[in-house]
Amino acid sequence: MTGPEGDEHYGCWEWRSVDAPDAFEVSDAFADANGEPNQELPSMHMSFAFEAIEGGSRLVTTTRFDSLDQLEQLVGMGMLEGTREAMSQIDTVLTDLAAFAADHVAEAQLLGDTRVRVARIIRGPVEHVWRAHTDAALVKRWLLGPDGWTMPVCEIAVRVGDSYRYEWENATDGERFGFTGELLESAEPYRSVTTESMIGTDHPATLNELTLTPVQGGTLLSLVITYADAGQRDAVLATGMTDGMETSYARLEGLLESAHA
Repeated sequence: MTGPEGDEHYGCWEWRSVDAPDAFEVSDAFADANGEPNQELPSMHMSFAFEAIEGGSRLVTTTRFDSLDQLEQLVGMGMLEGTREAMSQIDTVLTDLAAFAADHVAEAQLLGDTRVRVARIIRGPVEHVWRAHTDAALVKRWLLGPDGWTMPVCEIAVRVGDSYRYEWENATDGERFGFTGELLESAEPYRSVTTESMIGTDHPATLNELTLTPVQGGTLLSLVITYADAGQRDAVLATGMTDGMETSYARLEGLLESAHA
């Protein structure tokens, strides 16, 4: 977290349980710059509960401490004010993301020096969009980029720790390229995190965080890509990556619409 004066503070969560999309629980601790818990400050047990209401959602957080002294210490450090400030920004973040993808065209938004977010609303329910990303037979029908390419290799990572491999071939001249990586996180049907490396190169791997969120009109797809540095990010964007992704997502929409026509 970065304060108004530029001061930086660190924290970490240890996930205790997840009941998507209704609730989750974490242990919340202060940390150093490397993410290691700070043992000199108290940790907390936090639960988050989400409830659909007219016009939006109600979020209720409950924080438990090991002692009254710990609670009073953190309240004195401004915990309540910080929590209110953070929660007051959620609407702005969601509005920004929804507006960014509202025109149904995939666009890239820079998030700092090394991260890019590509967002798009896909007309179709979350479960169907998730399946289209995890069923090899479906992936080979839409994840093709510009016309004229096929996907002869599509090996899906099913469980966390599994590796995947995608290869494409140009139908005209036989040119091929591909990517491989590892599935690091999976919370079906809402989120997956993978690494991605281009086959046959020594380019640094990227970290890809895919999130699917139900919204009016379909599913908000958000893909946050973290690169090794700004140079790698700019080189990839210069290839026309976003245009290829939009072609694929439009093809995905057509696939979903034809399947449920």
